[in-house]
Amino acid sequence: MSDVIKAAWRNYLLQLQLHPLRTKAVTAGVLIGCSDVIAQKISGIKKIQLRRLILMMLYGFAYSGPFGHFLHKLMDIIFRGKKDNQTVAKKVVLEQLTSSPWNNMLFMIYYGLVVEGRGWGLVKNKVRKDYPSVQLTAWKFWPIVGWINYQYMPIQFRVVFHSFVASCWAIFLNLKARSVAIKKA
Repeated sequence: MSDVIKAAWRNYLLQLQLHPLRTKAVTAGVLIGCSDVIAQKISGIKKIQLRRLILMMLYGFAYSGPFGHFLHKLMDIIFRGKKDNQTVAKKVVLEQLTSSPWNNMLFMIYYGLVVEGRGWGLVKNKVRKDYPSVQLTAWKFWPIVGWINYQYMPIQFRVVFHSFVASCWAIFLNLKARSVAIKKA
């Protein structure tokens, strides 16, 4: 069994080297799909909502993976590939002040409009109400992830690492939302 896993890992690394954008996009889509399946089960959904799952995977494939790919390339261009503590801190601050707010806002809008199929007015009100707390919570957690990512991850693994942590984060947020709903019931 370990030979199969080793061969799959070698093939994955080869694909990451030969086709980095495509591989990161597929990886982000698969990871967000796994996260959504787990989140649906934790939420008590008996039968997997296939439409929701596909739309979440599409978000990872079409947006998260490619955005992360180009963001990390841009960061290495801006900071010339430096990895000293001061440069890593600058990268984390820049990411948290630019892409973090944008990504959280875009995801909330996408989820409301596309995944849930709600109208713009409802989505806008939900974003207006929930976005500040979502972003503040993100600023408590993601800078640590960013530091680890920029300090220790080779550039080809940064999107993969971020996508993996984002999948775990989504499960955590779902559990938190569910526990709040149970307390209110």
